[in-house]
Amino acid sequence: MEIKGRDLREGIPKTIVIDDQEIREALEEVVSAIVNAVRIALEKTPPELSADIIDRGIILTGGGALLKNLDKRIREETQLPVFITEDPLTTVVLGAGKMLDDMELLKKVAIP
Repeated sequence: MEIKGRDLREGIPKTIVIDDQEIREALEEVVSAIVNAVRIALEKTPPELSADIIDRGIILTGGGALLKNLDKRIREETQLPVFITEDPLTTVVLGAGKMLDDMELLKKVAIP
């Protein structure tokens, strides 16, 4: 894959070629942090919600859901079903819009 940008050392535009392994290595720390955050959230989840997650699985939304094989990694690490929404990039915006339309619901979930 060709990557184009400015070489920070020389200050001029440059094109380099990288492969998927280099991208995976660059993202490994971030992906591990995401997986760890999922684990922590699951540990703090109330039992009644945990039952729903076991039955329905984890649904990934937003741009991070588009990271190749993130769903598989979380599935392997948590032993839970993991799904990606049909259109992850707009799902977050649509959900936020619904929350703003329902101020009573927003008050219930807002942090004081």
